[in-house]
Amino acid sequence: MDYINFISSTHIDILKEVGNIGAGHSATSLSKLLAKKIDMNVPDVKIVSFNDLMEWVGGPDVVIASVFLRIEGDIPGSLFFVLSIEQAERFIKQLIGDDQFSLKEPPYNELGLSAFQELGNILTGSYLSSLSDLTDLTIYPSVPALTIDMFGAVISHGLIELSHAGDFAIIIDTAIKEEDQLEKDSVKGHFFLLPDPDSFKKLFDALGVKDEE
Repeated sequence: MDYINFISSTHIDILKEVGNIGAGHSATSLSKLLAKKIDMNVPDVKIVSFNDLMEWVGGPDVVIASVFLRIEGDIPGSLFFVLSIEQAERFIKQLIGDDQFSLKEPPYNELGLSAFQELGNILTGSYLSSLSDLTDLTIYPSVPALTIDMFGAVISHGLIELSHAGDFAIIIDTAIKEEDQLEKDSVKGHFFLLPDPDSFKKLFDALGVKDEE
């Protein structure tokens, strides 16, 4: 089944709502961690083919900072939280209060890496919890792993099952900012949810998308 043909704006809205619920939980956790008010929202959700995902990011050679985990349970798959190097640096500087922090070349400041991994832990955990609550699906996340590398290498390493033609990635945009910051100054990241091929039917059934073939 080519599921994307059955996806409506309603289903996209549901996925966006999942993201916003997760963002709300994440914002609460980050606010406690940083002792300052953090706002998060999901401005957009889209579904793209796996082949288009590489080009959407800017090509496989673009270097990114990513927190990756495997999903087990009812819908096995892979989840990535991805920031550009520039966006990751901005947020880590805010987290650790070090204006000199850089991800341009190793060795990287271990405190900064730990802060970024904790950010990824909070965001991915909140998102998956929201997805599980809304769909009644059982989801078990693995321990998240931090990677700074070219996007093609990150995706290839993270995917245990190779995607086939017709498989799709769900992209959930995420904007993070302090309460008094302007929207244009928010840190913009992305979740890439890539269910394994057999997981798409379960996920879309749970979201109300039925196989009409």
